[in-house]
Amino acid sequence: MTSCWQLQNCRALRLAWPPPGVNLRPRRPLPPLPAAGPRPGPGPHPLRSYSGGPARLPQALLRTDAFVGGRWLPAASGTFPVQDPASGAQLGRVADCGAAEARRAVSAAHQAFSSWRGVSAKERSVLLRKWYDLMIKNKDDLAKIITAENGKPLKEAQGEVLYSALFLEWFSEEARRIYGDIIYTPAKDKRGLVLKQPVGVAAIITPWNFPSAMITRKVGAALAAGCTVVVKPAEDTPLSALALGELANQAGIPAGVYNVVPCSRQKTKEVGEALCTDPLVSKISFTGSTATGKILLHYAADSVKRVSMELGGHAPFIVFDSANVNQAVAGALASKFRNSGQTCVCSNRFLVQKGIHDSFVKKFAEAINKELCVGHGFEERTTQGPLINEKAVEKVEKQVSDAVSKGATIVTGGKRHSFGKNFFEPTLLSNVTSDMLCSQEETFGPVAPVIKFDTEEEALAIANAMDVGLAGKFCFVCFDELTVVDNIFKLMFLSIQFISPIFVSFFDLVLIYYQ
Repeated sequence: MTSCWQLQNCRALRLAWPPPGVNLRPRRPLPPLPAAGPRPGPGPHPLRSYSGGPARLPQALLRTDAFVGGRWLPAASGTFPVQDPASGAQLGRVADCGAAEARRAVSAAHQAFSSWRGVSAKERSVLLRKWYDLMIKNKDDLAKIITAENGKPLKEAQGEVLYSALFLEWFSEEARRIYGDIIYTPAKDKRGLVLKQPVGVAAIITPWNFPSAMITRKVGAALAAGCTVVVKPAEDTPLSALALGELANQAGIPAGVYNVVPCSRQKTKEVGEALCTDPLVSKISFTGSTATGKILLHYAADSVKRVSMELGGHAPFIVFDSANVNQAVAGALASKFRNSGQTCVCSNRFLVQKGIHDSFVKKFAEAINKELCVGHGFEERTTQGPLINEKAVEKVEKQVSDAVSKGATIVTGGKRHSFGKNFFEPTLLSNVTSDMLCSQEETFGPVAPVIKFDTEEEALAIANAMDVGLAGKFCFVCFDELTVVDNIFKLMFLSIQFISPIFVSFFDLVLIYYQ
């Protein structure tokens, strides 16, 4: 018998369409526009620049200005380019927001909060469900935008859109279940009453590898709880966040409830600081690198804001001698190479027991060469798109070079792919040791390092040698014998840093926006 252990998100149930809600526009006016520049009217602002490119992206969902208080507004400092990482073609120029635009978005969200918090749970549910339905209706167009700006294969992008929309569906239903509690107290004649109330404005800072799903899973929870949000998307992938803004507007989400402030890499620091230090912001939710998370935590500490962080990981994939090799290889392939390895829950280290090691490496290499196809994300055969930018490729090159210099062997791949400068060959390394960079830091690329181990205790020591953990990932362990099931519980107990954040993350989605 073979068991594959992986923690998964709960599946949402689908409710019937509720009756239409009432007009829920905020009662207070928006803060005044900056003095500089013309005052744009309500509704979508025309695109400044867009090259159709190979994808023929949907003009109706392409937005290039910031979305603040229900309006599309340009940035005072101009625009920055968004490029297709596969071809280098410019997809458009997006508003390069700074601290001033970020504060304006926070002000709009704060004013909208005064009315949004009073909207009934049922009405919030109706609006979130309508937003979900619009995502499903436009799923193909949303997927094209993801593939164009992120590079992942179109099938993966389509899967992300469905996954992303399901968060809105789930939280549209959970919005109706915001219950309080009656608590018995030591005094016989007293009872404690607990009410759950929204905390206020939430600053949402998201990464580029899942430019849609990382937004809806945070925003859906916040809006269901009665909070308003300001989203700062990654500079490489702002178009997905803005497309969601267009659909939120069409769904009737009130002005100021969902705001988006895109910015270039040069403006990221000032925008992040403005969002995290603004006294009107009550909650910060961030998914990204550990280094950036530490900076944001420092900002949040000064004003004692609530924070939720999903930071870097270094997930192990442990294969014991009792495993079914073919099934272990299939799991390894799926776990490592989704989104070209640019997934925070991708397995980053493959720990394989010595009795099965050689067979696993041989079959893993065969599977990589047979199953994986490098190419542009819009090509049907493609399973491996580009890395997000050249900096990401350089990091992968550095890890491979370091490993080889310290005795590792390249079984397959190992260099940039001829398809383009941001493409890297799916790579398998053997004879990897714990002192190599690929064993010490997150790769975020298509490199699978295999470490041979002897005993269970040795595997646990290697797996637990990291000082990072990550929500949503424990490890994949494949067994053939029921007699070793107790090893699973040992792994779960001894690898607690990989497990405890999972439960924090799950409840985080449901509870962090309450006070």
